[in-house]
Amino acid sequence: MTSTTSTPEIIRRYFEYASRPDAEAYFGLFADDAVVEDEGKVYRGIAEIRRWRREVPLVSYEITDVEETPAGTVVTATITGDFPGSPFAGLRFRFEEYEDAAIRRLRIAP
Repeated sequence: MTSTTSTPEIIRRYFEYASRPDAEAYFGLFADDAVVEDEGKVYRGIAEIRRWRREVPLVSYEITDVEETPAGTVVTATITGDFPGSPFAGLRFRFEEYEDAAIRRLRIAP
């Protein structure tokens, strides 16, 4: 994973933990009422986020861009893993609501 020192710590940890098989540290990044949108589906709360993560393969991330926008931090990455179309370049992770301790809203889409 490539990262910059200007990337918020919680976002750097997201990409560090997301590629690990032990997911407890990953789930610890989210607020209890967090919302994740991925592949057109919405997951609300930790229980639904856990179900979503069990259904997706582990991937590795190569961050290609980090941009601060009025809506939040947008991280563009290439993901590689055991899924059709791998590697996939240009996937955007839109961290729309977060603080130092927790991610509240994340949208994942090209």
